[in-house]
Amino acid sequence: MILKTILLQFLQLHSQTFLLSSDESTVRLLKNSTLQAEPDFQRNDQQIFKTLPSESPGFNGRTSCPHWFDINDSKVQPIKEKDIQQQFQGKESAYMLFYRKSQLQRPPEARGNPRYRVPRHLLSEMDAANIELQTKRAECDSTENNFELHLHLGPHYHFFNGALHPVGSQTESVWDLTFDKRKTLGDLRQSIFQLLEFWEGDMVLSVAKLLPAGLHVYQTLDGDSLTLSEIELADGEDIFVWNGVEVGGIQIPAGRDCEPLLLNVLHLATSSEGGKCQQLIEFPHVFPSNAEVGTVFTSLAIPGGVVLINNTESIGEKNWTTIPKVDLKKTFREQGLRNGSSILIRDSNHDNSLLAKQEKWITSMNEIDWLQVKNLCELESEEEQVRISATVNTVVFDIRIKAIQELKLMKELAENSCLRPIDRNGKLLCPVPDNYTLKEAGLKMGSSLGLCPGRAPTSSQLFLFFAVGSDVQPGTEMEIIVEETLSVRDCLKIMLEKSGLLGDAWHLRKMDWCYEAGEPLCDEDATLKELTICSGDTLLLIEGKLPPLGFLTVPIWWYQPQHPSGHWKSHQDRRNCTPSQGGIWRAISAQGAPGDVHAEVSLHYLGDIDISEDATLMELKSQAMTLPSFSEFVIPSPAFLRAWTVESKRPSRLLRADQQQLKEYKLGRRTEICLEPLQKEENLGPQDVLLRTQMRLPGERAYALPMNMVWDAARGWTAGSLRQRVADFYSLPVEKIEIAKYFPEKFEWLPISSWNQQITKRKKKKKQDNLQGAPYHLKDGDTIGVKNLLAEDDDDFSTVTDDIGKEKQKQLALGKRKSQEALRVQSSHVFSGAETPARPRGPEASLSIHVGSFR
Repeated sequence: MILKTILLQFLQLHSQTFLLSSDESTVRLLKNSTLQAEPDFQRNDQQIFKTLPSESPGFNGRTSCPHWFDINDSKVQPIKEKDIQQQFQGKESAYMLFYRKSQLQRPPEARGNPRYRVPRHLLSEMDAANIELQTKRAECDSTENNFELHLHLGPHYHFFNGALHPVGSQTESVWDLTFDKRKTLGDLRQSIFQLLEFWEGDMVLSVAKLLPAGLHVYQTLDGDSLTLSEIELADGEDIFVWNGVEVGGIQIPAGRDCEPLLLNVLHLATSSEGGKCQQLIEFPHVFPSNAEVGTVFTSLAIPGGVVLINNTESIGEKNWTTIPKVDLKKTFREQGLRNGSSILIRDSNHDNSLLAKQEKWITSMNEIDWLQVKNLCELESEEEQVRISATVNTVVFDIRIKAIQELKLMKELAENSCLRPIDRNGKLLCPVPDNYTLKEAGLKMGSSLGLCPGRAPTSSQLFLFFAVGSDVQPGTEMEIIVEETLSVRDCLKIMLEKSGLLGDAWHLRKMDWCYEAGEPLCDEDATLKELTICSGDTLLLIEGKLPPLGFLTVPIWWYQPQHPSGHWKSHQDRRNCTPSQGGIWRAISAQGAPGDVHAEVSLHYLGDIDISEDATLMELKSQAMTLPSFSEFVIPSPAFLRAWTVESKRPSRLLRADQQQLKEYKLGRRTEICLEPLQKEENLGPQDVLLRTQMRLPGERAYALPMNMVWDAARGWTAGSLRQRVADFYSLPVEKIEIAKYFPEKFEWLPISSWNQQITKRKKKKKQDNLQGAPYHLKDGDTIGVKNLLAEDDDDFSTVTDDIGKEKQKQLALGKRKSQEALRVQSSHVFSGAETPARPRGPEASLSIHVGSFR
C-alpha cells in the first residue's frame, strides 16, 4: 500500500507526462509531454502510442528516437508498440518506468575526441590496459602462428650405414629456427640464405625424419608462393638443407620406399679353428626397406643359408619364422620387418630337430645361455665359481643343485643353501625362491649368483634388510626373514633384539628410492603385507617414538641473522659447518663471502612440539613460543615470526598464510621448521616472492649486507620483471644493473638476463619465460647478487669464498672417488674369479620430468 501511494502521488504530480485511468489501474505515457493530456483516456491505445513516420529525425529534425526499447536490467532490446501492454501485464510486473532520450550538448572540441575531459588517472589506466592488451595480442599471435623448425645442414652430415649422420657436434649440424607459418616457402628459403652466410649454389629444402638408423630424407618442398600452413609443415619439423643431389659426394636415396630399417642380425660365431660354435652373435645392421631379403647374405659376406625372422618385441619368447627361398626376393617391408626386428641366419645343413611343423620354426638356440654361480658357503672347493647352462624356463632349484655338484660341495648343502643375485657393486641381493623360473625371478642371462648358506624364504615369507639410523653405509645392513603377516610392532621388536638395542623409543621407516629414510610406518598394528613391504626392501630403525595418529612431532629451530638479513650457509656433509654448544649449527665465515664477512648464520635448536595436523601455522608459532629455550628471545606476538621448512640444515620453503592448516602444507612427518624474527608484521600475498639481495662492492670480490626484497610476481616470473623490481629497489636505471642468482651448494652465480632473440646464426637461445623453471628454479629465500654497471663493468659475480668452496668440493669428490675404488677392489677380492663378460647395454634415452609449482 505504501508503494502504491507513492506511485499515485508521483503520477498525479507529473500529469503533463502520464495519463492515469479513473480507477487508478492503468497508466499511459502521453505522446507529447508539452501538451495537456486528453481527457478521454479510454481512446484507442493504438492512437496513444502511435508514432507518425514524419516525426522521425530524418524528416523534422527531432532528437527523440522513433522506437521503443525494453530495458530490463542489463538486457536492452527493441519492442513493438503493440507488445508494450502485454509486456507489463501479470502479477510479476510491479511497476514500469518510461524514459525519453535527451540531447547531450558537447562542445566542438569534444567531437571526435574520445579522451575529452576524461580524468588523467583513468587515461593512464586505459593506456596501460591497452598496452597490456597489445602485448597479449602479440604474444597470442606469436604463439598461434610461430612454430619451430630444426634445420639439418647438409655440409655437416655424411652418409654412413644407410642413413645420414652428423659429422661434428649436434650444435653445428642442427640449427633451430622459429618462423611464422603464415609466410611463404620462398620467405623461409630467403631467411635460411641470410642465416647461412657460407652457403653457395642451389638450396633444396626437404622434409626429413630421425629414425633409429639415422636421419632419412623424404619429400622435397616445392612451391615458393605457398605458405607454410598450406604446405602442412608441423611444429618441430626436421628440414634437411642440401643441394638436392648428394652429400659428401654420395648420392642420397630419398623417399618412403627406401626408408632405412635398423635390424638385429644373429648368427653363429666362428671358432678359432674355422668351425661354428654354439654361441650366437647379435649385432645391429641397417638395410633399405625396399631391398630384397636375400641381399642380407651379400651385405654380411655370408655364402648362404636359412633366414629366420622375428617381429615380436617380447624378450625370451621369440617366435621365429623361416623364409622360403622363393620369398628371399621379397623386400624387407613386404616381409613385415620394422625397426627392431630380428633376423637369424643359420647354415642350410644345420640340425633342424627343433623345428616345428607348418613352417613355424621355433629355435631354442637363442634361449640357451648361462649363469655364473660363485661359492659363498665358506667351504673349500676345487672351483670358486662355475658356469651353469640354463634357459629362461629353467627352475632355480635345478641350477642350485647343479652348481653344488659342479663345485663338488657337500650334498648336505642341498637342504640348507640358496642362490642370491650379486649386483654390479658386489652386493648380495634377496635370495631367489627355488620354485621360481629364471623368467619369474627376473634374472637375466649372464648374471652372477652367489651360493649362500641358509634357506630361501617361502612364498609367505619376506627377506628384509635393516639398519640402525638413516646414515646407512654400503655393506652394513643386517638381514632377517619374517612372515609377511607379522605386524610392524613385532617386526620392530625382532630387529631391536637382533641389533642389541633396548627401549621402546624406536620406530621403523622404509628406505625410499633415493636411499634415504622415507615416511615412518605409523600403523604399528598393520601387517607388513598390508603396508606393501616386499622382499628386498630395507627398513631403518630410527630413534624416537612416533606421535599419535593425526599429530606431528615438529623439531623447531631458531634462525636469526645478526644483521637485517643473512646469507644462508651451504651444508656439505658437515664439513663447512661446526656444531657448537646448545645445538647450534653455524656456517664458517670467510673473507669475501656473500654478506658481512664477520656475520654468522646459525640455526639454534629449540626443541620438539607435538601438534595436530588440523592446527594452523599461527598456532604452531604460538606453541613454539612456549618452549623453555624460547624464553631468551623477546618476541611481541607470533605475527612477528616468519616460518621456514628446514632442509640440509638451512631454511628452504617459506610458509605463508598464518591461518592455513598444517595438513594443507603437506609437511610430512620428517619436516623441521625454523622461525625467523621480524622487525614488523608482514602479510605476504600468494604471488609475493621474498628474495635476499646483495649489492656488489666496486673493486672488491665481496658484497654489502643482504637486504630483504619482496617481488610481486603476479604479472609473471620473467627476468625483465625481476630486473625492474631490483632496479627500483636500489634506485638505479634498469639498463645499468646486472643480477645473478647464487647457488650455495655449487658456489656458483648464474646471471639472469632478460635478453632473448628468435634466431641466431649458430644456435637459438631459448626464451626464458619463467624463472621458476630451469636453469634458475627461483624460489623464496634465494640470494640475488646485484652489480652496479655505473661503478663496475664486468661479468664476474664470484667471491673468494666461492673459489675456496669449489676447491674443497674437488678435494671431497676426489676422496669419495678413491674410497669407491677401494670398495670396488675389496669387493673384487671377495668375489674373485673368472671375469664375467659384460652384457651389451641398450642405448641411453633422455628422460624429462615436468613438476608443477607448489607454493
